[in-house]
Amino acid sequence: MTEAVVIGAGPAGLMAAEMLADRGHEVLVVEAKTTVGRKFLMAGKSGLNLTKDEPFERFISRYDEAERWLEPMLRDFGNRHVQDWARELGQEVFTGTSGRVFPRAMKSSPLLRAWLARLAAKSVRFQTRWRWSGWQGDELAFTTPDGVKTLAAKTVVLALGGASWPRLGSDGAWHELLAQKGVALSPFKPANMGFDVNWSAHMARFFGHPVKPCALIVGAQTERGEFVITKTGLEGGGIYAVSKAIREGGQLMLDLMPDRTAPEIATRLARPRGKMSLGNHLRKTYRLDPERIALLQEFARPLPSDPADLAALIKRLPIKLEAARPLSEAISTAGGVAQSALDAQLMIKSLPGIFCAGEMLDWEAPTGGYLITACLTTGRVAGLGAAKYLDG
Repeated sequence: MTEAVVIGAGPAGLMAAEMLADRGHEVLVVEAKTTVGRKFLMAGKSGLNLTKDEPFERFISRYDEAERWLEPMLRDFGNRHVQDWARELGQEVFTGTSGRVFPRAMKSSPLLRAWLARLAAKSVRFQTRWRWSGWQGDELAFTTPDGVKTLAAKTVVLALGGASWPRLGSDGAWHELLAQKGVALSPFKPANMGFDVNWSAHMARFFGHPVKPCALIVGAQTERGEFVITKTGLEGGGIYAVSKAIREGGQLMLDLMPDRTAPEIATRLARPRGKMSLGNHLRKTYRLDPERIALLQEFARPLPSDPADLAALIKRLPIKLEAARPLSEAISTAGGVAQSALDAQLMIKSLPGIFCAGEMLDWEAPTGGYLITACLTTGRVAGLGAAKYLDG
């Protein structure tokens, strides 16, 4: 019988395994894919955003409804601790102008290699190409290239991810397995996702173009950020930051000139433009780029001739969105194992010895380092909880 089995080799699972190994326990990490940390590696393709360097109160507020639940965990291992953790693995970090923290190497692979080497030195074992399929009696069952295999374990940490990016391993198939055991679950919803727009033919020339500077407004929430015009609609960090509010029914408004007030814009727009088109007038008066002019014309044509009315539209341009992109395309997911199903160590109350961590849990956060940080800290809590369970 194995002392501890960790199912899922993403950041949450690897952190849980390390906590167990540090306390002297035998650990086997089981991964369905051929290699470990696939989504972690994908996250670092354009620069691995580990966490956000900002006051803790601001940091924790980004978890919305899960703030009170995650706060004690993140106080023990939060945005400051993640930076120290990376340095301990030999990966120096730096903070960008937006407060986002990255390894100097930018990519995920050097950090992951160093982490796996440290885990190997602690005798953590790995088994890939084994897909968890539930239980056979009291034993864990796995679908493998050699047929169904079973394992007996004294404790288990489930770190199977959410339901986004299924090709990287997070397909949410575990949801049904836990539902069959009567575990309280929340339905999956896409988080940090783009939205469809029914573009006119004129917008095709702007597909792939970024839009900045811009502020995105949904109800009382305002986020400064950029996004990309795509063939299907709008994607990117600025959109992701307000995606939850949009998903819950909020109307997206764009402030196309966040550094100017409406009266300032109206005053300059009132200047005589002679034979210039309105588009050229906007471009020359405020150096408004073609992308923002195109959005203004796409969603507010015909544009008002009154400078005050046009300025008001520039500051609060309503965007008509059709639908969220599919769950499989979302950066992350909301929903999963409900807080009510878990104790303070993230053990499933109805399944003693079974712990959960990472995106399996019912929380969500925007991109910007919040996702990886919470996966690491919940993996740490689950791993410590499993070690405590083994220690009696």
